Amino acid sequence: MVQVSVNGTVIAESTNTVFIEGNHYFPVEDIKSDVLSQSETTYVCPLKGDASYFNGTVDGQKVDDIAWVYPNPKAKVQIKGHVAFDKSKVHIA
Repeated sequence: MVQVSVNGTVIAESTNTVFIEGNHYFPVEDIKSDVLSQSETTYVCPLKGDASYFNGTVDGQKVDDIAWVYPNPKAKVQIKGHVAFDKSKVHIA
C-alpha cells in the first residue's frame, strides 16, 4: 500500500500504483475526491505527453500544483486515469 499525506492527513492510498520515473501514479478512484481542483499549470513531457496540474485543499490549506495527470498519455506508458503527486509538497510512504 502506498499512501500520500499532507500534514498527516491521508489524501490517497493504493495497492495499484504505476511507478514511472521515480513517481507513483495513483488510480483516480484511490484519491479523496474532494481534495483536488484543476490548476492552470501545464507541462509537456517527451516520454509521456501533455500534463495538466491540480491544486489541492487539505484541512482548509491550499497547496498549488500538488499533483498532475496525463489525460492522453503516449502509447508507451500505461498511466491514463492515474495521478502523480509532487514529492516536495506531500509525504509519500
